[in-house]
Amino acid sequence: MQDEVLIVGGGVAGCAASIALARRGRSVTLIEREPTPQHKVCGEFLSGEALEDLHALGINVASLGAVPLNHVRLAAARRAAEAPLPFPAASLTRKALDTALIAEAIAAGVRVERGRSVQLFGRTTNDLWQATLVDGSTFQAPTAFLATGKHDLRGHGRPKDPHQWVAFKMYYRLSAAQTADLADASELTLYAGGYGGVQPVEDGVVNFCCVVQRRYFARAGLRWEGLLAKMQEDCPHLAMRLDGAEPQLEKPITVTHIPYGYLRRETEDGLYCIGDQAAVIPSFTGDGISIALHTARRGAASYLAGESAPAFQSKLRSAMLPQMRLAEIAADGLTNSFARAVLPFCLRIWPGAMRVTAKLTRVTQPAAIAAQTVAG
Repeated sequence: MQDEVLIVGGGVAGCAASIALARRGRSVTLIEREPTPQHKVCGEFLSGEALEDLHALGINVASLGAVPLNHVRLAAARRAAEAPLPFPAASLTRKALDTALIAEAIAAGVRVERGRSVQLFGRTTNDLWQATLVDGSTFQAPTAFLATGKHDLRGHGRPKDPHQWVAFKMYYRLSAAQTADLADASELTLYAGGYGGVQPVEDGVVNFCCVVQRRYFARAGLRWEGLLAKMQEDCPHLAMRLDGAEPQLEKPITVTHIPYGYLRRETEDGLYCIGDQAAVIPSFTGDGISIALHTARRGAASYLAGESAPAFQSKLRSAMLPQMRLAEIAADGLTNSFARAVLPFCLRIWPGAMRVTAKLTRVTQPAAIAAQTVAG
């Protein structure tokens, strides 16, 4: 089966690109391995840029139950510091967001193949991109978008993660007192081998998502219960926050070997790499969803303008490099023992530092791209 564009991966980036292209009259097939949207390891923070992009796509996050966020809080050991967010923000589960995006893609005319796993992906002898599924069926197109998130396809892997990061995500229902204390904040908690985030999502539940180096996880016995106890020991603020909390999942969702700091240098003709396949920013920035939407919009605009995939990938890298490098430096500081000890104290003295860091690690749209609409 052949279309103009083939998109592999039906998460935020893949759906956003498919909607933009279909609304401009392109025939698009999107292949997603999960039969229905699932909970994913994700901080679920929607920055101001993400909210703007979602609005342009026709997604009303407020109607989906998104929780407005107005503050950011940093907690290390027993100290915490708070500052207002420098932009509007919200929090929404990926399951709810992905459900809305898939529905919008279908409404835009995208052929969505759900519950279909790609076994092989590459160029054919006649220069088409072809996805061969586990059942043997094939889909072809002269142009493809690779949007498989943190999961790599065979033959299209990214460099290995030298720090061996492991990420976990659990939903909790906090006690009434802790719910009130958390309020409208996105809370960053620091440990000896990583960091985590706590923030409210829809239906009165909070998302706790953390990333730790494997050696830290190993010291906790390679078990979630041990890791949770160790993080609470390192950061009593987290222990306070989770006191009396009720887990909402039977076990945490996990993903390993996340190549933080990865920024794709090049690609092949006709293959636009977006989302985490283009760039993986440290999670503490809360910019993952924004980058997925940003790269999807830029990729779609580049294709529609007739710009080659290699040219798109090169320009994207150049545009994102300063923010990515700054985010890496900041992430290294968060796992430094001295920084963990002094950061909350420093931020109490200068709360604006958190706002400055948040602004500098944002990945924003170029004016020419931001001015475009995806309405067709």
